[in-house]
Amino acid sequence: MSQKIRTKGAQALAEALKALRTMASATILNLQDCEIGDDGAQALAEALKTNSTLTTLYLQNNSIGSNGAQALTEALKTNSSLTTLNLGRNSIGENGGVALAEALRTNSALATLNLERNLIGDNGGVALSEALKTNLTLTTLNLEGNKIRVNGGLELAEALKTNSTLTTLNLEDNWIRDNGGMALAEALKTNSTLITLNLRYNSVGENGGVALAEALKTNSTLTTLNLGGNSIGDNGGVALAEALKTNSTLTTLNLGGNSIGDNGCVALAEALKTNWTLTTLDLNGNSIGDNGDHSTLTTWNLGSNFDRETNGGVALAEALKTNSTLTTLDLNTNSIRDNGGVALAEALKTNSTLTTLDLNTNSIGDNGGVALAEALKTNSTLTTLDLDGNSIGDNGGVALAEALKTNSTLTTLNLEYNVIGDNGGVALAEALKTNSTLTTLNLESNSIGENGGVALAEALKTNSTLTTLNLGSNSIGDNGGVALAEALKTNSTLTTLNLEDNSIGENGSVALAEALKTNSTLATLNLDSNLIWIKGLLAFSEAFKVNLTLTTLGLDRNKTTGNIALVLLESLESKTTLTTLNLGYKSIEDDEALALCEALKTNSSLIVLDLQSNTIDDNGAQALAEALKTNSTLTTLYLQNNSIGSNGAQALAEALETNSTLATLDFQNNSAGDNGAQALSEALKTNATLTTLDLWHNSIGSNGALTLAEALKINLTLTTLYLQNNSIGDNGAMALSEALKTNTTLTTLDLWGNSIGDNGAQSLAEALKSNSTLTTLDLWRNSIGDNGALALAELLETNSTLTTLSLGYNLIGPKGAQGLYWVSQTTSCHILK
Repeated sequence: MSQKIRTKGAQALAEALKALRTMASATILNLQDCEIGDDGAQALAEALKTNSTLTTLYLQNNSIGSNGAQALTEALKTNSSLTTLNLGRNSIGENGGVALAEALRTNSALATLNLERNLIGDNGGVALSEALKTNLTLTTLNLEGNKIRVNGGLELAEALKTNSTLTTLNLEDNWIRDNGGMALAEALKTNSTLITLNLRYNSVGENGGVALAEALKTNSTLTTLNLGGNSIGDNGGVALAEALKTNSTLTTLNLGGNSIGDNGCVALAEALKTNWTLTTLDLNGNSIGDNGDHSTLTTWNLGSNFDRETNGGVALAEALKTNSTLTTLDLNTNSIRDNGGVALAEALKTNSTLTTLDLNTNSIGDNGGVALAEALKTNSTLTTLDLDGNSIGDNGGVALAEALKTNSTLTTLNLEYNVIGDNGGVALAEALKTNSTLTTLNLESNSIGENGGVALAEALKTNSTLTTLNLGSNSIGDNGGVALAEALKTNSTLTTLNLEDNSIGENGSVALAEALKTNSTLATLNLDSNLIWIKGLLAFSEAFKVNLTLTTLGLDRNKTTGNIALVLLESLESKTTLTTLNLGYKSIEDDEALALCEALKTNSSLIVLDLQSNTIDDNGAQALAEALKTNSTLTTLYLQNNSIGSNGAQALAEALETNSTLATLDFQNNSAGDNGAQALSEALKTNATLTTLDLWHNSIGSNGALTLAEALKINLTLTTLYLQNNSIGDNGAMALSEALKTNTTLTTLDLWGNSIGDNGAQSLAEALKSNSTLTTLDLWRNSIGDNGALALAELLETNSTLTTLSLGYNLIGPKGAQGLYWVSQTTSCHILK
């Protein structure tokens, strides 16, 4: 039996403990995002010592620190039923990692442990490695984003030489580098259980790639290897290709973003001609097809067909003619151009296994598009074709449409950001009348115009398979909108329709609203950036009263100013399905805000409300605050770029003292002032749900920062605080520094443009020596000089949690820059200078 806790904090913990005591059959307990903290983890740990039924416990994103982890460790030493423990995205740190490792030495039940993004560091990685040498039950270990460096990588590799149970190891976004990669490669030569290894974003270079390739020649168990976002280059690619010629177990290989050029791609293509196991090959974000510099390529035996000047796309196409196992090929963001596209099309005529082909952003024009269309007429396996961001014109669009008339397998076609025009749009519409397999069609930014829109609408009247249609930025106008509305009255399959930025005005919006009264399938309608005004919104208000399926409506950037939305907003009182409403960018004024607030008091469905860039003032904010006191569903409220002053901010703060659902409040570019900041600070002392607060450009000054700092000393939920451009100065920075010494939840602090000097920077550096949760600190555009920079550089020598530090546009001279440079060579923190 599974139990998902949906409350927060102490209430969530109480429910969880009750479930463990009273539900004898409970096997799964989900406390994800419940903000239970260390105290909650300690209480759960006590319960786990005697519980004998729970097998799965989800605790991700709960602000659990080392104390909570140590308590759970003690429970794991005696608990014999728990098999899955998810502690992802907490803050257990090195001490927590070391403690859990100790438990793994004696625990004989746990099979899956997720420690993703917990900053356990090298010490935690080394301790877990030691545990793996004797542990006999763990099969899956997730250590993504933990600042594990070379030492941790070396020790984990050593453990894999003797461990006989681990099947999945995720080390994504660490820093094991070439040495760690080579050590793991050595381990793979003897390890016989690992089947999935994720080394994405680990600064593994050519040497590590070559070593891993060598290991694959003898390893007979690994099926998935993710090396995305490293720098193995052509030589690493060629080495892996050589390994694929003899390896018979690997099914998935991710080499995206590895600076592999045509030489590496040609070698991989050659390997695909004889390899019979690989099903997925990801080569996105490389340099395939540009015939770059080959002078640094090590000499490899690539067979008689290797030509140094061969386009990588052409080579892969040649391989696909004989390969019979590859099902997914990702070539996103390369440069295969028309030649590569034509060659791949030719291959698709005979290939009978490929189901997904991603050619996004590859400079393919009409020739490539026409060739691919011709292939689709006979190909019977491809289900997904992504041609986003190419240069396919109306000839290519017409050809693809012709292919869709006979093709019976393609389900997803992405043509976003091409130039198929109205001819292409009309042709595709004609194809949709008979095509019975396509479910998703993306035509955003294709200049299909009114004619294309009307034609597609006509097709929707008879088409019974398409569920998602994206027509954003196509200038279909009112006539296109009216035609689509007419189609929606009879169409019973479309669930998502994007009509953003299409110059749809009153006639089109009224027609669409009318269609919603009878349509019973559409769930998402995006009408952002159109010309909808009074009549359109009134029509939607009437439609809301009877429509039971629409959950998301986008109305940002429309002409909705004036006394227009009263009926629309009042209709929300009875609307029970709408979850997301976008009314930003001059869509609503203060009177409408008042009406909206009345609706929110009784509405029980809306969870995201976007009111950014309107003219809401203190009166509107006060009304919103009143609604928040009783509303129990809204989790995200965007109020940036309005005209709300300190009175409005104070009213919202008062609402936050009792509201128990709002998690994100975006208040940037208003005028809260120090009084508003003080009120919000008081609310933060008791509020237990808000996780993100954005006060960018609110004139809070140093006094506002001082009060917020006091709140941070006791607040246990806020993870993200944006204070850019608020003139908090050194005094504000020093106050926030004091708070950071005890705060255990804040992970992101943005102090961009706040006139902070060396004193403030030094205080922050001192605070972060003991803080173990902050991962991002933005000090861009302040007045920090060499002394402040050196203090921050010294901090990074010992701090193991900060991953991003932004210091651009300060007053740092050569001395400070040199200090930051040297520390950047040994820390995994990304320093933006």
